[in-house]
Order: sequence, then structure tokens, then C-alpha cells
Amino acid sequence: MSSPYDGNHAAGRLLAWVSGDGLVSCTPTEDPLLAADSWLVEDGAVRALTWHERRFKIACQQSGCGLADDLRAFWAEAVSVLPRHGRWFPRVELTAAALPQLRLRIRPAPARAGQVRVWVATDRDQRRLPRRKGPDLPWLSRIRGRAAELGADEALLTTSTGLLLEAAHSSVLWWEDDTLCVPSPTMRLLPGITTGLIQQEARRRGLDVRPRRCRLDQLSGREAWLVNALHGIRPVGAWIGANIPPGEPDRVRAWRSWWEHLLEPLHADKESDAAAISETALVCGRGVTLASDLPPLPLTSERFVPLREI
Repeated sequence: MSSPYDGNHAAGRLLAWVSGDGLVSCTPTEDPLLAADSWLVEDGAVRALTWHERRFKIACQQSGCGLADDLRAFWAEAVSVLPRHGRWFPRVELTAAALPQLRLRIRPAPARAGQVRVWVATDRDQRRLPRRKGPDLPWLSRIRGRAAELGADEALLTTSTGLLLEAAHSSVLWWEDDTLCVPSPTMRLLPGITTGLIQQEARRRGLDVRPRRCRLDQLSGREAWLVNALHGIRPVGAWIGANIPPGEPDRVRAWRSWWEHLLEPLHADKESDAAAISETALVCGRGVTLASDLPPLPLTSERFVPLREI
């Protein structure tokens, strides 16, 4: 495929990677996900696409799929066929069919939300691989469905002792005076691209970024955000199921302006920005160390990058 899909021609397309033939249309199936990644495309522009590429390749490598030789070509062609007009929310996938298969879903982007109402989930965290995006998406979608039934937009996950983790499809951040706080990366968290970008920018501005292990009541009256690639920065407007007042979203406008300026154009003919993951990549404990020629993933800690999803 040498030219991008466009408009209605692209909507709802599912393309599968066939070695030697490239991306071909295929019939939608609900095969289990081994890995996945998604990002927002607005009129042919994206944010931090190289970070999404790197995270997806790490997830594929972790799955043991054995498709390392195809990953780079798949990614380059997937980017080349994305629509250059309109708002889209494509997803790359590695599925566990009879044989592992790389796929691209070209999906229209849902409307962007402003404030977010967050239900504090009472269900036990049932994620099996919280640091890899993909395998737990069905359960996360169900828990967010529960939130919608209760009038909320998202579901907040906590540990068995009530410590904040993240939302079903978003990372959590909050402000304590001029300090940006995030859940400790030593916990069961996905390495979020959007929270990583925000933390990086906060440090560039000379602000303190502090990992915390805290409970929801410690956010009472504080400005809190849910962030992800689709919606960007959303201030929490209500905590559903908890008697906690939200804080005023004093910083959102300025930070959203910064976020909008991160858009960069897609390049249909440009070879993938990130080199293929080295076979010498070392995965150990909660962190990952990769070949030095790869661009950095967003850091959620000064010490290591947890292998997490968004």
C-alpha cells in the first residue's frame, strides 16, 4: 500500500500483516490481544508517535511472538496508510490467533471530553499484565462500562489497601501546591505516554515531580487530572462513590495549550523513527533497558521505566 486511506474509505478498517504482501484487509475477529497501542491522529498529525512505537515493540517482545523481523516493516506501513484528514484513533495489535498476527484497526476518534467524572471502582483489580497494554483491555472495558452505568466516564483502580493506581484507560496525576504528583511507579502501572510527556515538561519547567503512594482521601480538594492519548488532559470534576470534593482546575487551560502544540505531522514515506529493538534488550524486574539507539520512553520515575500500557 503506497497511499494513505482517507475519509469514509478508512473508517472501521481492519488490516492484517502478511509477510511478503504487507497489510491486507481481513475479517474482524475477537482474538485475544497479546499487545496493543493506540494514539490520536488529527488531520494527519500525532503526538509522541515514536514513544508509542517503542512501547508497542517492547510489548510484542515481551509476548515472545517471534515476529521481530516483521515489526519494523509493519509499523512503517501502518503509519503510511493512516488517514491524513479528520480525527482518528488507530490501534496496532498483536493477536493470539492460531498464530500470532500483527493488525491495524483504523477507527474514528470519539469526541474529546472536557471534565471527567470518575467512579472509584469497588471491584478487585483483576489485571494479569498491568504493565503491558493489550491483554487486560477486555476487563478494563467492562469495568469502565460499570462506571458508565453509574453516571461516570472512567473507573479508578486502587490496590487492596486503597492506594491509587490509575483509571481503566487513563493515568492519574494531581497537584499538591506547585508539586506534580503521580502514583509510585513501583506499583502495578502502565507506562503511560501522556503522563510521561507531562512529567517531562514539568521537570523542564523546573517543577518538582513526586511519585506518591496515597489514598483517594488525600486528594480531597486537590486539582487532579486523568490523562491519555485520546483526550489529553481532563480535570476530575467529580469522584463518584466517594465523599471527596474535587479541586478547582486552575492549571488545565495553560497545560492544554502546551499539549495542543505537541502535534507533529505524519510522514508517509519516512522510515520508522525508532530502530528495531535489539536482541540484546534486557528486561528485568519491573524495568526495561533497551539498545541505546532507541528514543526514550516516558519516565515515571528517575530510576526505571515500568513496563505498562495506555
